[in-house]
Amino acid sequence: MADAGFLSEPAADAAVEAMYDADRESEGYVMNLTRVWAHMPEVNDAWTALAQSSAAAAGLTFRQKGIVVSALAAELGDAYCSYAWGTRLASASDAGTAAAVLAGEPASGLDEGERALAAWARQLVRDPNGTTPDHIAALRAIGLDDRAIAALTAYVAARIAFSTVNDALGAAPDAELHASAPDAVRAAIAWGRPPAGGVPG
Repeated sequence: MADAGFLSEPAADAAVEAMYDADRESEGYVMNLTRVWAHMPEVNDAWTALAQSSAAAAGLTFRQKGIVVSALAAELGDAYCSYAWGTRLASASDAGTAAAVLAGEPASGLDEGERALAAWARQLVRDPNGTTPDHIAALRAIGLDDRAIAALTAYVAARIAFSTVNDALGAAPDAELHASAPDAVRAAIAWGRPPAGGVPG
């Protein structure tokens, strides 16, 4: 359980097994972060509903979610979500684009709207009290209305909370996740907890 974090293995019950089975079906193994969240399946379900509904209300595509989460995870220093979403972003674009977003150099491969999404995500990690009307104007300039901006902000906040729980409770990025990441994504990630099993970052 060391790689799964600082908590003990959750007591087995139907809700826990359902979470584990969902991982086995989608990933082929039980993720370390799932063993953390399985201590509170009802909170996991509520978080999932918040993240999914806010992303939908913001009109985010899979690629845009990859940009947002990669940018905020890198800014937060969360290796786990950086590997997971950097890899997903690479599949929706290319490895070089994903690595650039993780490195905070997203100009290459992103359009103006995507750069604005990445900038907003990083701003909310760095200093949410430092936002100004100019930040909102930049989001309106790329076609987001106020409802979409509020939903985007809720999505970013939900993802920050998710990363915070995983990181604070010691969940290490899965060895399988590290192995599946493109070389450029692995090379870009120089922060957070090392991958499970002592695999070099």
